[in-house]
Amino acid sequence: MLELFPDTAEIVGGVLHVGGCSTAALADEHGTPLVVYCEETVRAAARSWQRGAPDATIVYGSKALPNAGLVRALVEEGVGADVSTLGELRIAQAAGVPASKLVVHGNNKSDEELAAAAEVDAWLVVMDEPGEVERCAAAGVKRVLLRITPGIEADTHEKIRTGHAGSKFGVAPEEAPEVIDGARAAGLEMLGLHVHLGSQLVDTGAARSAVERLTGLCADARARLDWTPAIVNLGGGLGIRHVLDEPAPPSPEEYARAVSERLQAAWAAVDLPRPHLVFEPGRSLVGRAGLTLYRVGVVKRTGETTWVAVDGGMSDNPRPALYGARYSALLATRADEPPGGVFAVCGKHCESGDVLIERAELPAPRRGDLLAIPATGAYTLAMASGYNAVERPAALLVVGGRARAILRRGQTEEPSPA
Repeated sequence: MLELFPDTAEIVGGVLHVGGCSTAALADEHGTPLVVYCEETVRAAARSWQRGAPDATIVYGSKALPNAGLVRALVEEGVGADVSTLGELRIAQAAGVPASKLVVHGNNKSDEELAAAAEVDAWLVVMDEPGEVERCAAAGVKRVLLRITPGIEADTHEKIRTGHAGSKFGVAPEEAPEVIDGARAAGLEMLGLHVHLGSQLVDTGAARSAVERLTGLCADARARLDWTPAIVNLGGGLGIRHVLDEPAPPSPEEYARAVSERLQAAWAAVDLPRPHLVFEPGRSLVGRAGLTLYRVGVVKRTGETTWVAVDGGMSDNPRPALYGARYSALLATRADEPPGGVFAVCGKHCESGDVLIERAELPAPRRGDLLAIPATGAYTLAMASGYNAVERPAALLVVGGRARAILRRGQTEEPSPA
């Protein structure tokens, strides 16, 4: 199971260690629930994306976890940021993301958000609907892309698909020429197109289909408008494994290379000039880097199920309740013991749906045990709530045997420097 955990995960004397730190010691010092991020794993993922598309710009999809501590490490690896709200923009600024690698997105941008993008001279603003042409020009935005919704049903949960017909995002391909023409007439630098198909994608099929549809659209735009995109943003969405029986997605390097090569071949076939590519990964940068530590409380049997209740739940990880997401678990302080049975892991909230894992093979859990759930670095803390007045977990960034707090318990921002 260690392959689901960060790169540095190891078992030392029966205890799970990450980034050279004992998870038992971290939990004792910082309390639980506790989300632990491995800095080496974050940096390795960034480098993998860059190896796969060395000429592309990689921007972090901040919604996976908008946190200055994490973003700062990515900036040091040459990664920018994709932001969709004013709050995410301010976090990116605090982390030192240069304006030249800042992409401002969102399907319902306020005038304040557009003005902020113009004020910082963000590299790109992605227009999501025709009315943004006038609003971007009025706000002083300079460079824009247009988000296209290509009508592709990506093979992922329906609630995290974004490129299908009827999506709330973007414009249909047949609307694009009029918006492109309008943006040019309004004095905007209409630099290119954007497409994003959904989250937790485990192969390149949907992205390759999107490339084919963009190729036709751009060939048509060249003929009708004498315009070709200088930039194509192919979004993010690459998934990670949460359980061992899930299909293993391609590595970031494999995914970026395959999609880049497909676009180059498709565009060369219709004599379109090669655009600059942008990818905006989120989960594949930070998802596997994070794990959540919980303290076991009640263990009881009802009917055919033995429940293992932990001191968090759907307030810090709503994905199982929202999407039916599956996770694995390890007893972090008894990590070398063989399984003793199959257990259901639930949270402490007043909901029957507060179940983190329906079936986990574990040594027989006992009150006070430390439970580790891997692959919780993305869309957990970012979506966390204060349900039942339970405080949001703290988060640590670990590397080389040292741990640094990047999120205080109960708060949503990085701690201020001492």
